[in-house]
Amino acid sequence: MNSGDSAFILICCTLVFLMTPGLAFFYGGLEKRKNILNTMLMSIFVLGLASVLWIGIGYTLSFSGDGKWIGNFSKVFFENVSLSSGLDKNATIPEGLFGGFQMMFALITAAILTGSVVGRMKFSAIFIFIACWSVFVYYPLAHMVWGGGFLAQIGSIDFAGGNVVHISSGVSGLILALVLGKRLKQKEVENIPHNIPFVVLGAGVLWFGWFGFNAGSALGANAQAVHALLTTNTAAATAMLSWMAIESILNKKVTIVGACTGAVVGLVAITPGAGFVPLWSSFVIGALVSPICYYVINVLKERLGFDDALDAFGCHGVGGIFGGIATGIFAQKKVGGYEGLLYGGGHLFVAQLESILFTIALASIASFVIIQLIKRFMPIRVTEAEEAIGLDISEHGEVAYFSQETK
Repeated sequence: MNSGDSAFILICCTLVFLMTPGLAFFYGGLEKRKNILNTMLMSIFVLGLASVLWIGIGYTLSFSGDGKWIGNFSKVFFENVSLSSGLDKNATIPEGLFGGFQMMFALITAAILTGSVVGRMKFSAIFIFIACWSVFVYYPLAHMVWGGGFLAQIGSIDFAGGNVVHISSGVSGLILALVLGKRLKQKEVENIPHNIPFVVLGAGVLWFGWFGFNAGSALGANAQAVHALLTTNTAAATAMLSWMAIESILNKKVTIVGACTGAVVGLVAITPGAGFVPLWSSFVIGALVSPICYYVINVLKERLGFDDALDAFGCHGVGGIFGGIATGIFAQKKVGGYEGLLYGGGHLFVAQLESILFTIALASIASFVIIQLIKRFMPIRVTEAEEAIGLDISEHGEVAYFSQETK
């Protein structure tokens, strides 16, 4: 065991944990004022639910056994998880710390998908959905990618969560949005983010935490962690500038919400390859992901008519898909041990495509089945009257901002 590596990952754990409250501010600022508390709670409750599930069954289903699809129950409630030795002979941090670090990924992933359904989904329904989704989507994917299962066996790679985190949550959010249907038509002014400083705060916390997210995925204070930190920041910075350039060209004005969104999609896109691709390629990845996500969010969503409320699919699903493909193109052996298409690694590129398609299929089918089963036993959408009043009052009996009328 290496005390320096352990100290580093302990810090990274706290950074990644902070991302979920950061996401709550990011989503909350983007949503209408009458729904901010409900929107933020849909991220915050995950800190409780997903943590309990992870300690109980999540870790063992993700990182035990040698099964192809999912782990076993040998480490339920962290039984047989060592606090003084690693998961394998090459590990430099205790297995318990590794499990704690991975728990933070389970938290933020579940919170991401809620952005697609804000403003109209019953809180009880999203609570049950997240619990089931974690068991049937997240844990199997974590095992298949990072636990030595199917997707690892076909040769695909995912440094910090392109498939496991972003594609799974983005696609699942889209499925929920399609099943729920569109929100009630609102006045155009009501679709404007109600608290832009919250958006900036949330984006800043996410960017800050992402260093723990990506650099920490090297699982040690080493050269790969340093490299991942550099590629992460570079992709985010480039994507921010790229988004700003698009707004400047198309709208003649640059917005801070757009700048923050650009940074987030850059962070998403670099996540699968942060420790695998050369630093120069993070400029390309950041520059290209913004126009792709901008098109999906501002053009394709309108044409196809789906209501991805806060663009969880447009940012995370699409950004994760692009990032996984880019990893298959730019991965360089001297950086992270894998050869991408640009360097003659055709097998890796094909494996990346296969893993992305598999992740989309699993997340789509499982999410659809889960929400349809829930729908049989309880309402999944608030009534029109409740939606018009706002979910803060109708679902929780709380008000974020007191006016003369609500005092």
